[in-house]
Formats: sequence, C-alpha cells, structure tokens
Amino acid sequence: MNNTLRALGAVLLTGLAISGLRADDWPQWMGPQRDGVWRETGILDKFPAKGPTVKWRVPVAAGYSGPAVADGRVFLTDFVTTAGPAKEGFDRAKVAGTERVLCFDAKGGKLLWKHEHKCTYRISYPVGPRCTPTVHAGKVYALGAEGLLLCLDAEKGTKLWSRDLKADYKIEAPFWGFAGHPLVDGKKLICLVGGEGSVAVAFDKDTGKELWKALSAQEPGYSSPTIIEAGGKRQLLIWHPESVNGLDPETGKSYWSVEVVATNGTSIMAPRQMGDRLYVGGWGNKAALLELAKDRPEAKLLWRGKRDTALYPVNGTPFVEKGYLYGVCSGGELRCVELATGKRLWESYAATGGAKAGSGTAHLVKHGDRFFLFSETGHLIIAKLSPKGYEEISRCKVLEPTTLAFGRKVAWAHPAFAGKCAYARNDRELVCVSLEK
Repeated sequence: MNNTLRALGAVLLTGLAISGLRADDWPQWMGPQRDGVWRETGILDKFPAKGPTVKWRVPVAAGYSGPAVADGRVFLTDFVTTAGPAKEGFDRAKVAGTERVLCFDAKGGKLLWKHEHKCTYRISYPVGPRCTPTVHAGKVYALGAEGLLLCLDAEKGTKLWSRDLKADYKIEAPFWGFAGHPLVDGKKLICLVGGEGSVAVAFDKDTGKELWKALSAQEPGYSSPTIIEAGGKRQLLIWHPESVNGLDPETGKSYWSVEVVATNGTSIMAPRQMGDRLYVGGWGNKAALLELAKDRPEAKLLWRGKRDTALYPVNGTPFVEKGYLYGVCSGGELRCVELATGKRLWESYAATGGAKAGSGTAHLVKHGDRFFLFSETGHLIIAKLSPKGYEEISRCKVLEPTTLAFGRKVAWAHPAFAGKCAYARNDRELVCVSLEK
C-alpha cells in the first residue's frame, strides 16, 4: 500500500469513528475528543444583560465530578450523606453515605434513573466522586471516589458489570480519592488504578475483564489517561507522581519514561501535546516540557519549570495553542506561558475570584476564537486569551459556590457544553443554561 492509500485509509477510519459521535454531545471529561474544545455553532457572542436563559435546575448531592451529555441524557455522579459539609484539612476522613449515578433528560431535567450503592469514604476532602462519567455506545462508565468501577446501561441504568479496584488490586484509595477519568479506546476502558505493576489498567469495556496492566509507582496520582499520536505511533500517556510515561495502548508495553516528580503525589493535569512538544506541570513548581521524537516513540526532556517560570495547575488541565500555554496556576493565577521557553507573558486573577487563593480554579474550554471559562465562583465567562493578555467579553453567574476549600466556598466541577447549552453543578444542584445565539 503506498503512502497516498495509507493516508486515505486513515481519513476514512477517522471519519467512521467520528460519525459515531453526535456533534452536540459532551460524552466525557473535556468533551468528545477530550481536548477541551467545543465545536458547536450558533452560540451567542455575549450574555444578555439579564443573563442567559436557565432551562432547568434540579437538586443533586455533593461531588467534584462534572456532567456528561450524550444521546439526549445528562449523567452525573454524587454522594449523599448526613454527615454535613466535608471537613477541610489534609487528613483522611471516614464518612459513610450513598454514592449515586444519576441520569436526567437533557431537555427538561427530568430524572430518568439512578443507580446507588452504599459507600464509606476514607479520603481527604470526602465531598463526593471526582470522575466525570464516560458514555460510549449505549454504556456509561462511572468510577467512584473509593474505586468502585461501574458499567451501566445508559438507557435503563441497569448494571452490566463492575470492578472493586481496591479489592481486586489490593490497594487503598489515593489520598484524595480515585480521580483519573476513565478513557474508552477501541475495545478497552483504560483506568488509573495503582499498586505494583497496575498503575494503569485496561479492561474490556463490555465485560470488565482485565486486558493488560502496566507501571509501578508508590502512588498512582490523579492524572487522566490520554492518547496522542507521535513518532508514528499511537501512545497512551500516564503521568504518575514519579514520571510521565508513553505506552502502547494495545498492550501496555512501555515506549519511554521521563522523570517528572510531583509534590505530595499531585500529578493531576492531563499531559498536553502541541506537535512534538509535551507539557506536564503541577503544584510545588514541578513542570517539564518534553520533546517527542518524530520517527519513533521516544521522548526527552527540554526544560523543567522554576519558581518564576512555567505553569503549575492544580484542578484544571491547561490549553495549548500556537506555541502558548493558557491555564490557572496553583494560586489562582490565569497565566499565559511561552511553551518553548517557559517564560510567563502575563497573569490575571479576573477569572478566579480577583485575588490569590489556594488551588484557585477556572476551567478553560475553547470555542472558535474565544474561550468559555467556568470559574470557581460559579461564573461562566466569555473571554479572549492571547499572548497579549486576558480580554473579558462577558460573564454571568450560573450557580453558587458551595464546597468549602481553603477557607472559601468554591465550585470546582468541570462543566459540559452540549446542545447549545452549558451544564454545571455544585453540591446542591445541576443547572442547564441556554447559550444559543
């Protein structure tokens, strides 16, 4: 087969894969292609003076997990407990309750079904589940904070299979709970697990059977599995607190590993690729830019971050575009960084509350030539980000921050954008806001 035919075949296969997705769905964390880009058209340029239309609000319980939207349904996980607001502090707290997977009608907010199970949290900040559900081919995959992995029928909510990751792999939950969003890749469901030789595990997405496991580390971290193409190969990226790793997603075989140590186990953001560059960074001024080989699956270190360079995100994965990195640093600073050098070009607190704050958070989603930012203050913001600076266009408040963190109330869950609407949650409600032009 010549190169032209190979390229044509790749285009056809990609088209077939994408045709299975509805353009207006948001079936997993960070969207259909897991890249933080919203591709729908017909979206408003700025918010009306009185704010956008709220289509519906429904009560939910607590959780850090964001909603997923697919096939006219909205999926969300939460945690019901009578223990009161979760404690702050860096200690494992024991809290008994009920973890749930909820399914709502996307148009009207009607509860269609719920799946629930008793669960006792023994983690720090025991608010609720961390992982956004992943919806694929009529199934919804939900990973709870204590490691119960569920596969449910997306239409009926009936259980198809489950795995207790703590029991199956003889581990305890990570300090801040299981937080790596499950990734569907072909017949595989790839999860961050932990333990000897099982930091990353691929399960058969239809049966739950283990297909392969890979990597060892003292802690698994919280960074979600990510697929890229580089060096002529598809590569699965796993950043655990000791190193960032490139694996063969079909077998788990290691291609390369580069040491990038995360402070206190906080490898959180998903690695971001731009061409032959790969960036990871986190709390404690730990960051690295890698160069990916063009002709083989290898990587090497280009630079490491320093106190006055780079970007060190906590709760959000940054966005990389045209040689620049945009994201929120550990103290709530929205920053622009020159990727080639790590030089900081500007910073602003406008999107995260106006002042420095521990683990200040805003989630960035690209739409056309601007961004929708969801702030921890409960505001949805439209802004343009460029190497020249932060240009705010419009903002509105869609819900109240309710979760206690670092002495303030926050809304930290990643929103969903689908059907010309935004879906956001706090610890009390899930809201659907129309963004149609």
